[in-house]
Amino acid sequence: MKVQISRETLVPILLKVGGVVERRQTLPILGNILISAKDDFVQVIGTDLEIEVCAKSTSKVEQPGEITLPARKFSDICKALPEETEIALKVENDRAFLIAGRSRFMLSTLPANDFPTMEKSEGMQSIDIDQNTLKYLFEKTAFAMAHQDVRYYLNGLFLDVKPDGLTAVATDGHRLAKVEEVLSLDIDEEIQIILPRKTVSEMSRLLGNNVDEKIRIEISEKMFQATLGDVLVASKLVDGRYPDYDRVVPPTPERTAYVDRDTLKQALFRTSILSNEKYRGVRFSLDQGELKLQAQNPEKEEAEEELEITYSQEPTVIGFNVSYLMDILNVLEEDEVEIGFKDSDDSVILRNKGKEKETFVVMPMRL
Repeated sequence: MKVQISRETLVPILLKVGGVVERRQTLPILGNILISAKDDFVQVIGTDLEIEVCAKSTSKVEQPGEITLPARKFSDICKALPEETEIALKVENDRAFLIAGRSRFMLSTLPANDFPTMEKSEGMQSIDIDQNTLKYLFEKTAFAMAHQDVRYYLNGLFLDVKPDGLTAVATDGHRLAKVEEVLSLDIDEEIQIILPRKTVSEMSRLLGNNVDEKIRIEISEKMFQATLGDVLVASKLVDGRYPDYDRVVPPTPERTAYVDRDTLKQALFRTSILSNEKYRGVRFSLDQGELKLQAQNPEKEEAEEELEITYSQEPTVIGFNVSYLMDILNVLEEDEVEIGFKDSDDSVILRNKGKEKETFVVMPMRL
């Protein structure tokens, strides 16, 4: 194999693919990327057996072929080269030679035939949507996914695809994020899938900000595939049944308070400094036109903040994990936050006023 390619062409491809390659792996081949050269383009694939990312670009191919190279080393070398450098890559006798200007590098290789690639599932349904729409759904909900929960189906993002729209849901059992997007999709029946955490993370990283640019999504019972221009992402799905999230969302709140988002964020940040480092609890005391935030820790230190709010119902005291509240406030965009609840023992709904398609739920905690 022998190819000529510019640094400015190759580095973006390596950045797109490299995110799926784990630093530690059980199989040496998984620390490599597969590079294929034929006709007038170079294709690069990275995988961890659960997710695969493939990117390609045009290049000058003098001799076609394919090989696997150490992902981190190859990427670091290419990124460290001067801008506008032309890179020559050739493979001889199981060694790869990278020549760029006066720089010479020789890298070890592993056979391309040993590299595991995913096969496309049969009977996949496809939809075309704006990149921004999918990015918006991921950004608003991904923070609520569980981390290494024994309930493995919570370690991912639930996507409900219907002919009239998309719904994204994530929960770790302590908080929940649900966002609906009304769309006209060309599918015959509803499809429900659970995307793994890493797939959501990689997709969020790869999705652009071009409203007019479409992304093609293909879904089967076991696989998710997305095509973003010259990048193809293929992923296995979490095999499990997602809980009935509508049961977690409280009905229409009996009590509602309104508060400025930035004022609440800053007050929570200051109060949390003296909260218990393990439990991160903050007490909310709501009264006529006033919200009092209180926190304390085992060292008997205390913090208290008073905020003006719009609230005219019965006094209520609720405890929250401050980290969960801050995560939600970080994805709310409007200035006024609506806090809806039934009583101090029930879960609480937070959203921007008038944004009924965005629902964020936090379970209270005992302090």
